[in-house]
Amino acid sequence: MRETFAALADLTRIHFFFVWPLLFCSGLALAFQNYGGFSWELVGRAALIGLFGFEAGLVLNDYVDREYDRRDVDSSLTRYWRPFRARPIPEGKISPRAAFALFIALAGAAAALAATLPIPHNLSVLGIMGYSYLVEYFYQTKKRRQTLPFAQVVGRTDFALFPVAGYLVIGNPDMTALLIFLFFYPWALAHLAANDIADVANDRARGMATIPVLYGMRGAAAWVAGCAAAHAVTAVAFGLALGPVALAGFLAGLALLAGAACLILRGKSPAAAMQALPLIHATLIVYAVAIIATVAL
Repeated sequence: MRETFAALADLTRIHFFFVWPLLFCSGLALAFQNYGGFSWELVGRAALIGLFGFEAGLVLNDYVDREYDRRDVDSSLTRYWRPFRARPIPEGKISPRAAFALFIALAGAAAALAATLPIPHNLSVLGIMGYSYLVEYFYQTKKRRQTLPFAQVVGRTDFALFPVAGYLVIGNPDMTALLIFLFFYPWALAHLAANDIADVANDRARGMATIPVLYGMRGAAAWVAGCAAAHAVTAVAFGLALGPVALAGFLAGLALLAGAACLILRGKSPAAAMQALPLIHATLIVYAVAIIATVAL
């Protein structure tokens, strides 16, 4: 029983579980501000949609890459992302069939909850869910054969749309929804590149054309810095639109992100990226809390 629990915890990256509903509900909070209709029941339902939906995507990630993950030569990133420090599918702790069944169960639970939302909000959330899973599959397979980072540029739209889906739980496609996307998208590109720098030895062993494989460590570090700079522009614009509480939170997050980018630019190594990742992830929590606080205060 303990081994099964550990394998499931690693497959779902369970120690990060609280981040996904928090991020999803940050979008919902802005929709409450713009459209009204606040209820704790809806917050709980949205939190579960975000939790189950995102966890399903993480399981899908492992399922699609199950054969390539057998080639890993460096466990540093695995130890960071997974509480019991294992990749359960290639290590035989969870079968591919069981992992796919878990993906279906989690995605089905999220979809069932999303379907209870009124029209057209249910269709918007379900549409983003379906798109995100298709894009996740595209990203995982396209990065195996590419000469330009098309997989990364398209693939990270799913993450940027995740809080947008939270907004569309009761909101409509509008300028706020666009600003949410533009705010998170360059952050997602910077985060992915930092993650790939940390995992570059494995990506080379797997034959994956990630940013550091395509452009080297210097190019990947420049990619992180450039995306972080683009994110700073959208963060200030979004913060000014939301007000002083959000702007203060975004500036605090940008300070963390700048520190992470400096670590990567100075080190240009997997070790530097591993040091930067906690700072990058901390920015996400700061942003979500700042958005929610803007509405609550």
